[in-house]
Amino acid sequence: MTPVAEFPFVAVVGQPALKTALLLNAIDPRVGGVLISGPRGSAKSTLARALAAILPDTAEGRRPPFVTLPLGASEERLTGSLDLQRVLAEREAAFQPGLLARADGGVLYVDEVNLLPDSLVDLLLDAAASGVNRVERDGISHRHPARFALIGTMNPDEGELRPQLLDRFGLCLELEASVGVEERIAILRQREAFDRDPEGYVAHHAEAQAALTQRLSQAQRVLPDVTTDAGVYEHIARGCEAAGVEGLRADVTWHRAARAHAAWRGATAVAREDLETVEPWVLAHRRTHHPDTPPSPPSSKPGTPPPSGGGAGGQTSGGQGNRASDAQGQWGAMPPLAQPSVSLPAITLPECAAPTPGKAPVAAPAVSSASARRGGARPGQGRSQGRAHRDAPRPDWFATLIANRGHWPWRELRYRRARRGQPVLHLVLLDTSASTLGGQLLGRAKGLVEQLGRRAYAAREQLAVLGFGNDGVTELLPRCRAPKALPERLEALGGGGGTPLREAVLRAARRIRQWRRQDAGLEVRTYLITDGRTRQSLAGLPSLGECVVVDTEEAAVKRGRGALIAAQLGARYHPLSRGAMADG
Repeated sequence: MTPVAEFPFVAVVGQPALKTALLLNAIDPRVGGVLISGPRGSAKSTLARALAAILPDTAEGRRPPFVTLPLGASEERLTGSLDLQRVLAEREAAFQPGLLARADGGVLYVDEVNLLPDSLVDLLLDAAASGVNRVERDGISHRHPARFALIGTMNPDEGELRPQLLDRFGLCLELEASVGVEERIAILRQREAFDRDPEGYVAHHAEAQAALTQRLSQAQRVLPDVTTDAGVYEHIARGCEAAGVEGLRADVTWHRAARAHAAWRGATAVAREDLETVEPWVLAHRRTHHPDTPPSPPSSKPGTPPPSGGGAGGQTSGGQGNRASDAQGQWGAMPPLAQPSVSLPAITLPECAAPTPGKAPVAAPAVSSASARRGGARPGQGRSQGRAHRDAPRPDWFATLIANRGHWPWRELRYRRARRGQPVLHLVLLDTSASTLGGQLLGRAKGLVEQLGRRAYAAREQLAVLGFGNDGVTELLPRCRAPKALPERLEALGGGGGTPLREAVLRAARRIRQWRRQDAGLEVRTYLITDGRTRQSLAGLPSLGECVVVDTEEAAVKRGRGALIAAQLGARYHPLSRGAMADG
């Protein structure tokens, strides 16, 4: 079968920054690869794949490998496994190299890298950190070099990338969604010409492609002679300190990328131009401080209730008896106010087993977190009976060889023992709107999130937190192993503004779908912590699967709609009143 022609690198219209970043990695693979984040149709994959055709030959006279890692690849396909052909033909165990072995000395490309299953991400991290792939499975003990530049593309609308893998990318480029009319016309004409005659189109640009490859070869020869003066090191160190980056990987990457850019220009010394060109690509995914961002306006002291929206002096016509109710009723337009976390007694929430959508929520009998972690099915809890056996058994070839030693054909086929348990992710939707500031509702909700975080940390389970308030939805904690530093993050969280509950539920539903695409065995338990005071419509809200709605409103006559929200989501309903907290 004739291979499909790839669109030429030099013929791609626009995206000059991305082109330069890819070329710098071709000059010096130690830069660490490129993460390309952008919307659909922004030439991410086209440019990444087109890089393969212009890579210069190595010193051994061979073209560096360009290997694509499919999302559906197995662990054995990535790292290597038992060579079944030799097992069947020669009846001996031998190693069959995987994609990491093929990518050694070249490029490993992952499209939609943010959707890569966690099991493959863990293997990639290990190989990228050490430069060596170690395989200990199927009776095989093998290791081989695995040094490669990692290029990944992703659409940020489809979910985030694990922080550990994010930091492994040397450079990160965030592409803009907007394209001018003239550029759209040029892209359309080039694509039409390519589709009409791919081979002829590639041949038409062959000379320009060869010239670009030659320039890359020249830059590689110049690179060892590029010098760096003391001012460059100081510039990099001060820039990384101002950005608040963690560790020294950013410093090393910045220096390597700047040297590669100088070599690309044909210069023999790193100049300010080189430093400033690569700076945003190095720091885009590592920056924690933004020096150019104006400071936030001063707020009230922690724990101080927000001023009333009434007349002068904050007085209201309702008198003293209505002030607490009015504080909770301020649903809009307040600047964020800090409110410290309130420590709560141990609380046992109902299991996240959902009743039939549309029916009134029923408070289920409380179960312990230990029972929930064991995942044992109990009558009436709505769990699938076959969940523990979701993973189909796979053949264990080494055990089969041992069991059938001396016999041909084989008498029996052994299988791997089914994996027990499954990864658990606790997704928290935390209401941070202005109505939660009265009566320290936000502080108490933070205390509950801290409890969930401590339990998840002890059980080695994952946690993600979305905050909704201040008229927007914010990712307070991306999906990760529950961090010990969660209380500090929550302490700095302020509340105010309206209650965009609908947007929070829709985003949570998208996140859950994306996570389950990554890991089909993932169990997601969702906790919606809110006082229910939203003016948004509840009609058509998607189900969040296993979910508990924790109602933090304390009034005897509830003005919020916590129970209705739970019914609409098909979730368990749990009022978190002061009495309930004391009983816990």
